[in-house]
Amino acid sequence: MRTIKAAVLDSVGAAQPYETSKPLKIESFELSPPGRNEVLVKIRAAGLCHSDLSVINGSRVRPTPMVLGHEAAGVVAATGAGVVEFTPGDHVVLVFVPSCGHCVPCAEGRPALCEPAAVANNNGALISGERRLYKNGIPVNHHLGVSAFAEYAVVSKNSVVKIDHDLPFDEAALFGCAVITGAGAVLNTAKVKAGSTVAVVGLGGVGLNSVLGARLAGARQIIAIDLKDTKLSLSKELGATDVIRADDVNCAAIARRISDGGVDYAFEMAGSTAALELAWTITRRGGQTVTAGLPHPDARLSLPALQIVGEERTLRGSYLGSCVPVRDIPTYIKLYRQGLLPVDKLMGERLSLSEINTAFDRLAAGESMRQIILFDDT
Repeated sequence: MRTIKAAVLDSVGAAQPYETSKPLKIESFELSPPGRNEVLVKIRAAGLCHSDLSVINGSRVRPTPMVLGHEAAGVVAATGAGVVEFTPGDHVVLVFVPSCGHCVPCAEGRPALCEPAAVANNNGALISGERRLYKNGIPVNHHLGVSAFAEYAVVSKNSVVKIDHDLPFDEAALFGCAVITGAGAVLNTAKVKAGSTVAVVGLGGVGLNSVLGARLAGARQIIAIDLKDTKLSLSKELGATDVIRADDVNCAAIARRISDGGVDYAFEMAGSTAALELAWTITRRGGQTVTAGLPHPDARLSLPALQIVGEERTLRGSYLGSCVPVRDIPTYIKLYRQGLLPVDKLMGERLSLSEINTAFDRLAAGESMRQIILFDDT
């Protein structure tokens, strides 16, 4: 057993501000050695994502107590039996869907939809069904097979992708969620065509990566929509051709007018049904509306059913950016290094684990770009 410090969520629905209610507690835990087909990773950087926030506020139901965090990069510290793909010292990005490689979706090349991984993630376990985290001998749940708000994590070997040693950990962490989810929705799910028109509703870390993905795909028009002027300004720097405040009563009408009747592809990245309805409204006849947002499970969507047939409209979900992580993460890193996917411009505050509750206040208020927790290398 190894003793580690980690941020644990004991119960959901804490009142804001989190700086006062402190839903996440920094405590000591016991971490078992990696089992068969598992890897021990020393976490060096972990990003704060709305998927973490949605567990804290109860929008995503997960068992507690749970050590949160799913977007991270680190160094392999040890390997369990059966692991030949990694050796201690390897630098890795962690992935929050530990695909089994054998179920029907995995066999079809859709590892984001891995069935055993979905069961394990919902149950707070690793894909093996085991838990390696303990508090006074009592098992503690894992978040999405990762639990990265910790000094070390034991994960499935299928939850890690090897990267080059010279990529900074804070930048590398973004590729585990924000990049593959946002850019992947554009490049993999929608397969945006060069010369097309795009709108992105919601400019968090994922939405801004969708802007980058749309520019990379060669979209001739990229309309960025959000409530925050700072994010609209940044989206212009990243390639958006037009920006609209989401709270403008004429937002939909403006978007349809400047896109000559609607965009070819609209991406909803805010995690709300209102944002998704807006994305649908500004999609042209024959176009695609793609969502990677995660609203509350009780949320329901109402759309004119006739449009689906009469306008040949498509509404699609995108999870993990429809990515194959072992293929796409190295590819997106290469594009980043060529200057074609400048994800470093999305970096927000760097902070310590002790500042995590205040950081989630900023995230909930939409006041920051991608915040990164840094762990030292001792």
